[in-house]
Amino acid sequence: MQLSVCIDALFRGQDFIQGVQTVKEAGIDTIEFWGWWDKDLESIRSAKDRLGMKIAACCTRFVSLVNPKLQEEYLAGLRETIAVAQRLGCDRIISQVGNTVPGLSREVQHQTLVAGLKRCVPLLEKSGITLLVEPLNTIVNHQEYYLYSSEEAFQIIAAVNSQQVKVLYDIYHQQIMEGNLITRISQNIGAIGHFHVAGNPGRHELTHGEINYPEVLRAIARTGYSGYVGLEYYPLEDPARGIREILSWL
Repeated sequence: MQLSVCIDALFRGQDFIQGVQTVKEAGIDTIEFWGWWDKDLESIRSAKDRLGMKIAACCTRFVSLVNPKLQEEYLAGLRETIAVAQRLGCDRIISQVGNTVPGLSREVQHQTLVAGLKRCVPLLEKSGITLLVEPLNTIVNHQEYYLYSSEEAFQIIAAVNSQQVKVLYDIYHQQIMEGNLITRISQNIGAIGHFHVAGNPGRHELTHGEINYPEVLRAIARTGYSGYVGLEYYPLEDPARGIREILSWL
């Protein structure tokens, strides 16, 4: 298990490159971020190389995968993002699936999502990149979002049946929607390609709120998971101190 830091979350509103420098000084050598299209990619690549950093993941464009009319647009965006990821040496792309489409049943949207992901597989296999499909909570943050259930996400991954398509299991979102974190994670670890973590309620430091993160992280480690756990929270205190505290748990 390895840690990465989402610069857009922990250092929102601050200089991106300075955030990368702070992460390095705090003891983590891997970052991730949300959209690439609003960033100076050459500056990011240069800072990454200068500091000896890695990039764990970035997002593809926010185009619906549950709307059959938008699949071509989604695929075009994914091709763009694959090219950017390869330029940055990043082998994971985060994908949200879009909001519920009015007038379409959940069954049709589920089938559309599976079919769209299957169309992505050849692009992913050719590039060696893994697509991470993210369920979100619909109670606090994303009321209209289609995919809120990790159980449905695991069903979708099974139907797509490719090692290049996995679930991004966001512990903050799934604590709100489902709970029973350790059991769900342990039983489905083979379908999980990345984690995000934040305290609940509030989406702040892991020491804030109801989730026993030291125990959850130990449970993830016991599965043999060797991928990334991405710190994606909005700090109330010094981000570097929070990073160091999390490192002390591992």
